[in-house]
Amino acid sequence: MLRKQIMVTPDTALPGRSDSMLIEKKHYVNKNDITAEPAQNQQKILFGMGCFWGAERLFWQLEGVISTAVGYSGGYTPNPTYDEVCTGRTGHTEVVRIIYDPQIITLPELLNVFWEHHNPTQGMQQGNDIGSQYRSAIYFYNEQQQHSIEKSQKIYQKALNEKSIARITTEIGPAGPYYYAETYHQQYLAKNPAGYCGLNGTGVCFPPEK
Repeated sequence: MLRKQIMVTPDTALPGRSDSMLIEKKHYVNKNDITAEPAQNQQKILFGMGCFWGAERLFWQLEGVISTAVGYSGGYTPNPTYDEVCTGRTGHTEVVRIIYDPQIITLPELLNVFWEHHNPTQGMQQGNDIGSQYRSAIYFYNEQQQHSIEKSQKIYQKALNEKSIARITTEIGPAGPYYYAETYHQQYLAKNPAGYCGLNGTGVCFPPEK
């Protein structure tokens, strides 16, 4: 196993800094404020699906998604830079912060997209992208979200089992600190349409609701 695939500990993580990243607040595509907290009746969730460029584009196109932003979460280093995250010494994974209106798009609908559009069985990598920063993850903000996530994981695992595909390794847990990535990463594939997108699912569709 490569060093980048081994999680650091709080004692061995990079120290980071107290100052937060200065970023452009306006979403490049839909012009909403990517730093705004959910308005009344809106919710937020963090998804890690490997490289965050393609994952963010996947979700900003969905009706009911208010805003998306890429960043770092799940680790220890405060206010990390992209270069630091790439060392594997921050503990963070690349995530997309999604603000959504559950009256238009529900969390189960978002989860269907999450499970189908990457490979959640690969541990500390996603395709050819190797390292702890590319691990699959879902970080939730309330118990209702947790219930929906755990239910969907069981359903999708059963579908994978029927195709003899490995077990899900997605890290699921309460959301901790989220740190915005640098502005040039935000909505990257809208700014660079020919840029790299590493999304590649298992080919197993999420079972339709019975």
